[in-house]
Amino acid sequence: PANKNSCFMYSRVRGLCPLKQILHQTEDNTLVFEARFESGNLQKVVKVNEFEYQLTLRTDLYTSRHTQWYYFQVSNMQAGMAYRFTIVNFTNRNSLYKRGLRPLLYSEADAKKHKVGWRRTGNEIKYYKNNAGQGRRQYFSLTWTFQFPHDRDTCYFAHCYPYTYSNLQEYLVAISKDPVKSKFCKIDILCHSLAGNIVYVLTITHDPKSGKGTERKAVILTARVHPGETNSSWIMKGFLDYILGDSGKAQLLRDNFVFKVVPMLNPDGVIVGNHRCSLTGQDLNRKYRSDVKKCYPSIWYTRNMIKRVMGERDVFLYCDIHGHNRKQNVFMYGCERKQQAKAPYVHPRIFPFLLSKSCPDKFSFPDCRFRVRKSKEGTGRVVMWKMGINNSYTLEASICGSKLGCRKSTHFDMKDLESIGQHFCDALLKYC
Repeated sequence: PANKNSCFMYSRVRGLCPLKQILHQTEDNTLVFEARFESGNLQKVVKVNEFEYQLTLRTDLYTSRHTQWYYFQVSNMQAGMAYRFTIVNFTNRNSLYKRGLRPLLYSEADAKKHKVGWRRTGNEIKYYKNNAGQGRRQYFSLTWTFQFPHDRDTCYFAHCYPYTYSNLQEYLVAISKDPVKSKFCKIDILCHSLAGNIVYVLTITHDPKSGKGTERKAVILTARVHPGETNSSWIMKGFLDYILGDSGKAQLLRDNFVFKVVPMLNPDGVIVGNHRCSLTGQDLNRKYRSDVKKCYPSIWYTRNMIKRVMGERDVFLYCDIHGHNRKQNVFMYGCERKQQAKAPYVHPRIFPFLLSKSCPDKFSFPDCRFRVRKSKEGTGRVVMWKMGINNSYTLEASICGSKLGCRKSTHFDMKDLESIGQHFCDALLKYC
């Protein structure tokens, strides 16, 4: 746990954060940037000219890599002027910014006056290789032009819709205070992270009648092992909203299953604004085979919890929810043996197929893959499959949007992402 001498002090959701406000004279129109808040990421800004700024993102803590997620505040702007921002240190060659993805903008003034939240912004968007690389390292730039809607507003830019650890805590507090939901949703502490943040686990089911509880199969969902994949938290929220609702379908699911849910596997990474890693500088979704509890507590305790559940009842399905930065649509990765793919009963493909029928304008069954690659053997999906869970999946949702049907060439918004969680429940009902 974090204490006065802890090197992870700033990685706690209410840790000390030395905000230093820079006061400008009224005639100085230089933009003021800030990212020292929960999930913020911005390392440096260089003013090129009056309306052009060059931005450098902070790499994941204790690494020299993983620049993708950005989330920062801007103030002291002039409305109606054409500004240009260029982020100069992306490391991925391929990017959805080449295929229509646009940055997100949030205006405090618009939110207050017009109830307008996050919206897409940016013109003349280009993603290209620059000359900033050293040695074998190559860097790529993202540049865009835009206009601020109001003078002297406070605005935020982000790679995807932010969902912080504090957002999760507020959501769970609301559940715990709800007299109905709290009866069938038990919120427990799975473990504490390296920085002392609580990793929560939810158990959702109706009280069993006449001792038939062990006959119910388990469904296990996890999310946000990669902090920058914030869309996974919006899908998780949609799932939880549905499964905790009062519809007949939700009640039927609670009657038939025991749901075990870990909504945020990497709270430390989320809080500090990492894109992929935990405070160890490691990708936690490659550590499911590790026995090093001290370094990867949320992964060790999740795997242990699943082993314990498997000893009590059959596990019908496991799914780890992610965001994808290179592909469009929503799709799944599953696991099957080579001979199984040729068999008439292709078990792992049924659930993704049902999900594709439930939301055909967002979920693409042809984009699903079921091969187990060697590089993925440390992931939750493959490890749970080898532990004996046949329906073991990674659900991937594009950071951008869909190429399908009436949603072709459109961005996913928060409601779209929440709907994926709801469709997940519908597919589950059809399957069982």
